[in-house]
Order: sequence, then C-alpha cells, then structure tokens
Amino acid sequence: MQPDEATAQILAVVNSAEVDPAERTPQTSREAYRGLSLMLPEGADVLVTNRSVPGPAGEIPVRVYTPEGQGPFGVLMYIHGGGWVIGDLDTHDHTCRSLCDEAGVMVVSVDYRLAPENPFPAAVDDCWSVLEWLGSHAGELGGDPNRIAVGGDSAGGNLSAVLALMARDAGGPKIKAQLLVYPAVDMTAQNIEKYPSLTENAEGYLLTLDSMVWFGEQYLTDEQQRNDWRVSPMLATNHAELPRALVITAGFDPLRDEGTAYAKKLSDAGVETEHLHYPTTIHTMFQLGPVIPAGAEAISAAAELLRETIGS
Repeated sequence: MQPDEATAQILAVVNSAEVDPAERTPQTSREAYRGLSLMLPEGADVLVTNRSVPGPAGEIPVRVYTPEGQGPFGVLMYIHGGGWVIGDLDTHDHTCRSLCDEAGVMVVSVDYRLAPENPFPAAVDDCWSVLEWLGSHAGELGGDPNRIAVGGDSAGGNLSAVLALMARDAGGPKIKAQLLVYPAVDMTAQNIEKYPSLTENAEGYLLTLDSMVWFGEQYLTDEQQRNDWRVSPMLATNHAELPRALVITAGFDPLRDEGTAYAKKLSDAGVETEHLHYPTTIHTMFQLGPVIPAGAEAISAAAELLRETIGS
C-alpha cells in the first residue's frame, strides 16, 4: 500500500524542506511546525476569544471557540500535538474551528508550557489545571461543566489519555468522552520491540523515529520517567471506568501501533471504544484536514463523537 495522492503531495513538499537533524533546535522546530498551518485555508467562521486561566506556574493562555446558537454548550478541551516541544494555539486553530463548527460544541484550546524550557510534568500540570477550572467555571464561558470532553493529537492525545485517568481517580471533573488522535501512549525503552510501526515508518512520513527520540529527550529529564503512567498511559494499572473513547490512527505513522494497542487496552477494560484507522495517510493528517481528505473524514468522525456525547 502507498500513501494516497493528497498525502503524497504533502510529503513531497515536507521532505524537500527537511531540516538537518544536527541543526534541529526547539525554536527552529517550532517555526517549521507553524509553517504547516500556512498551508491551510481560512478556518470556519466561529466566535473566537483569547483569555487565560490560573495555572501552577502562572496564567495559562487558552483560546475559546464558540459555535452559533444558544448555550450552554458542551465543551471540548483540546490539547495540541507537537511532541510536548512544539505547537501552539495558532498551529491548531483550523482544527479547533472545524471541530467547533461541525460538532456545534465549544472548544477550549490550551497553550500549555512546552519542553525543554518546562519539562515533564509541566504540560500535565497545566492541562490538569485547565480541566479542573472548566469543571468549576465552564459556565462563565457559556459552556456546560457537566458536558466536558478531552481530546488532542499526538502529544495532545497522550495528555488527553492521562487526564481521563487522572479525572477518574480524582473523582472529577466528569469527562464524557476522550478523543485520542494518533496518541503517543508508551515511551518505555522497549517500545520499539513492541510496535513495528516505529521502524516500518521511521523515515519519510513527516514524523520520524529520530524526531520522536529527540522530542522525548526534550520532554523528560530522567529515563525512569518513561515508566510513569503520566508519560506512558499504557502503563496505568487500571483502564476500567474511563470515558467513551475514539482512537484515530494512520497507516504511515510511527505511532500507528501504539494507538491500536491503546484502543484494545481500553476496549478490553470495558470502555466503550471506537478505533478508526486511515491506512493511506500520515501523522498530522487531522491537522491538515483541508488538504488531506482522510483528515477531513477524521474531523467529521470526531465531530460525530462530540455531538453524541456532549452535544445539546
């Protein structure tokens, strides 16, 4: 099987501009990642406001997307991807606009602190603070604190899975659904042996194994942290009684097999789980929905989940 035509066109552009790994820095990587968003057309016309909420190290910027209609609205807390090192509110603006518009729910996008300046567990702590705040204050935004979902792509999928576990163990906030888009869920040292996609798709498909190793080096300060379930939610001792899950994977993605394994882990624990696999596309297809049809399909599937779980 080969990448579909739209995916192949994106890969041709990205691979022709690939940066020498020896020259990679957090700043150059952030700038390159922002460049992906420049490939996208203007997003859906929804109400967008920027604000901040209290966090453990100061105010956390968030961007609130509000659909047309009368609230209170269900709330999706969206956590952007980027290996915990890159990505921001702008890189995922189109994705959040699309989810808000298609699902008819409020989306709160979180600008959590990034590594290496703020390594683990800073991202976890920031996202948990925003979730707790929404559980008490969503009404101030026009949202319903009893209809909250968490979701994100890649590192954001990792953090969303972690929040679902944390909220269950803490007795709240109550989460209705978790949207896990090609999540990174197992950073243990042995994971290359467990998941063939890490080596099968190691090079040439935008996210590389080399870059994943680099992201881990920026995010973690101790190799033992890889065994912490807040880094590797696959290692949590109990996955039962978690919210309904939609797990999305892509065929030409190093993280394909991790996402597949996590969907099975949830399902085996009795969690209502749907796994959607898009075999001919790549990591970031969700973010690139306007130019990769499979990504647009995945956005629509996510919107359907949100309508069913937190919609009005």
